[in-house]
Amino acid sequence: MRHNKKFNHLGRTASHRRAMLANMACSLVKHKRIATTLAKAKALRVYVEPILTRSKEDSMNNRRLVFSLLKDKTVVTELFREVGVKIADRPGGYTRILRTGFRKGDAAEMCIIELVDYNENMLKAKAPKKATRTRRSSKKTAEKPAEEVKTEE
Repeated sequence: MRHNKKFNHLGRTASHRRAMLANMACSLVKHKRIATTLAKAKALRVYVEPILTRSKEDSMNNRRLVFSLLKDKTVVTELFREVGVKIADRPGGYTRILRTGFRKGDAAEMCIIELVDYNENMLKAKAPKKATRTRRSSKKTAEKPAEEVKTEE
């Protein structure tokens, strides 16, 4: 019986899956964005989010725990020096999955998984926009009669 065993096995043995997710997590931290299949990206998100949460607090214990999962000293150093500082105020949701279509050979659904705080294009798009004027505004029409009533009295 497979009670409470809900994660995606991705058609691999446990050791192969663990190694693949560790390599993908290292690539994600190193390059800030990687292209992969949707199933692998969803499995990677579950794997890497707790690692990113650990990187917010730079302590020896957190470094050792993250290193036991990633096995790459340079990536761990970059994670705690750059990424952890940048995501320190974010309460969660450090990754974003963007679907890109289907692979031609086997029709697997492809996507891009990226670190949210490192996508400069989307950060620029969220800049505050100027207020635009519209012809019909309920606020303006509601205020005019009230002002006219006050001036007549």
